[in-house]
Amino acid sequence: MTQVTERGTRLPTAPRAGVRRRSPAAAACVVGGAVAAGLGLGFLAVLVIVLWISSPYPDSGPGGALHLAAGLWLLAHGTELLRYETLSGVPAPVGVTPLLLVALPVLLMRRAARLGGGASDEDDEEVLPASAVFSAVLCGYLAVGTFATVYAAGGPMPADPISAAWHVPLVAVLAAAGGVWGAKGRPLGPLPNWLPGSVRRGFVRPRYALALRAGAGGALVLLGGGALLVGASLAWHGAQVQASFLSLTGVWSGRFAVLLLAIALIPNAMVWGAAYALGPGFALGAEVTATPLGFAGAPALPRFPLLEALPAAGPGTPLTWAAAGVPVIAGLAVGWFAVRRAREVSYGETALTAALGALVCGLAMAGLAAVSAGPLGSRRLAEFGPVWWTTGAAAFAWTLVLAVPVAVGVHAWRYRPAEGPVAVDAGTPVGDGWHDSGVRELRWEAMRKASGALVPEIVPERVPPAVEAAVVAAAAPAVRARRAVTVVAGLDLGPRPVAPPVPVAPPVPPVPPPVTGVRVLARRKPPA
Repeated sequence: MTQVTERGTRLPTAPRAGVRRRSPAAAACVVGGAVAAGLGLGFLAVLVIVLWISSPYPDSGPGGALHLAAGLWLLAHGTELLRYETLSGVPAPVGVTPLLLVALPVLLMRRAARLGGGASDEDDEEVLPASAVFSAVLCGYLAVGTFATVYAAGGPMPADPISAAWHVPLVAVLAAAGGVWGAKGRPLGPLPNWLPGSVRRGFVRPRYALALRAGAGGALVLLGGGALLVGASLAWHGAQVQASFLSLTGVWSGRFAVLLLAIALIPNAMVWGAAYALGPGFALGAEVTATPLGFAGAPALPRFPLLEALPAAGPGTPLTWAAAGVPVIAGLAVGWFAVRRAREVSYGETALTAALGALVCGLAMAGLAAVSAGPLGSRRLAEFGPVWWTTGAAAFAWTLVLAVPVAVGVHAWRYRPAEGPVAVDAGTPVGDGWHDSGVRELRWEAMRKASGALVPEIVPERVPPAVEAAVVAAAAPAVRARRAVTVVAGLDLGPRPVAPPVPVAPPVPPVPPPVTGVRVLARRKPPA
C-alpha cells in the first residue's frame, strides 16, 4: 500500500461549498486592460513632458503637463475638451479628434484582448471564454479611463464628463470585441433564431461579402482621392503653408509640436478632401462651407499650416470642378468589385450587389465624416468639418448611379457567349478551329498506335457537298485572319508524302474442308 507522507505530493482537494475559486486568468485579463490604458497614457505623458522641458517659456509646472496629457488621451477617444482661457470668458469646446491619435488606444486595447483570449500552451492554465475575456479586459481599461477623466478635470483643458462617459467605453468596446474575435479565429456563428427565416437565409448568400468588399474599395478610393487633393493643394499653396508654419513659433520644440499635430490630422484632411470632392464639402464656421462650386465669406480660421491649403474664397473654377473625378472613379471601383466570378449569377443579382456596395460606401463615409468633424469654439467655429449625413448621402448617390450599370456591363462582358461553331442550318454544327484542323485525328492516331491498336480508328463521316462548300465559305475569313500553330508533344506535324491508296481485293469465300473418316450408311429398305 502506498502512503502519502508529509513531504509527498499534495492531493487536490475539492473546493468547499459556498467558496468561489479565484481565476488567475480573469485577473490577468483585468490587469492587461489596465496596462493597455496605462501605456497609452504613459506615451502621451512622456511626449508632453519632453516638449514641456524643451520649451523655453513653460507656462505651467510638470503637473499641468501631466493634466494636459490625460486630456489628450481622452481626446484620442473622441471626448470633447473644454478650453476656459478664452477672450469672452465662455468655455470653448474642442471636439476635432485627430484620427491618427485614435490608433494608439485602439491598437493597445485590441492587443490586450487578443493576449487574454488566446489559447495557452500550458495544460494547467485556464482558458476563459470570449465573454469573460471581453468583460475582464474592459473593466481594467475603464477603471483607468475613469481615473484619467477625474485627473484631467484639474488641468487647463478638462474633459466634458458626459462626452467622456460614452466615448471612452465605445472605443474600448469596439477595440476589445475586435481583439477577442481575432483571438478566437474570427468565427462567424449562426444568426440568432429570433430573426425571420428569410432574413437568415439571405445573409448566408455571398452577395453581402461582395458588397462589403465593393463598399470598402469605394471608400478607399474616395480617401485616396481626398489625400491627392489635399497634397496638390498644399503644393499649390506652398508659400502660404511655409509662412504659417514658421510664424506660429520660433523655437524647435514648438515647431515640432505643430508638425506632430499636423501629421495626426492628416487622416482628417483626407476625409475632408473626400467630402469636398463629393460635393457637400465641409464647414469652416457658421454659414461658411467650402465646396467645389466655391464659398463666400471670410471664415474666422485659426492660423495653421493645413488650413492654409484651402482654395481661395469665391466661385469655383474648372480646376476645383475637376475634383468630381474622384467619386466617378470610386463608383467605377464599386461596380468592378461587385461582379461575382460565377457564370450562373443573374444580372439582377449583380445589380443588387452593386447597390449594396454603394450603401456600404455611403455608410462608411458618413461614419468617417462624423468622427473627423467637431467644434473648435462656441460661436463662429461651432461647426467645423463635413456634415456626416450629407457626405454619406452624396457618396451613396455617386456610387449607386455609376456602380450598377458598370457592374451589369462588366458581368455581361466577362461572361459573354464564347465563339462557338457556326451552324449552316438548325442543328448542323460546323468547324470550330479544333475539329477541322486535324489535331484531334493526330492525337487519336498516336493513342491508337501507343495502345497497340486497342483504340478503334476514326472513320470520317461523309459530309454532303453542299454542307462542305458552306463550311469552307464560312471559315475562310477566320482562317485568313488567324494563323495558329498547334504543337502536339511527340508528333511531327510537318508535311509528309501521301502514299497512294492500296486497292483492296474482294473477300474470298472460305473453302469447306474435305470430309474424311465418315462412313455413309445406306438405309435398308424395309421388307415387303
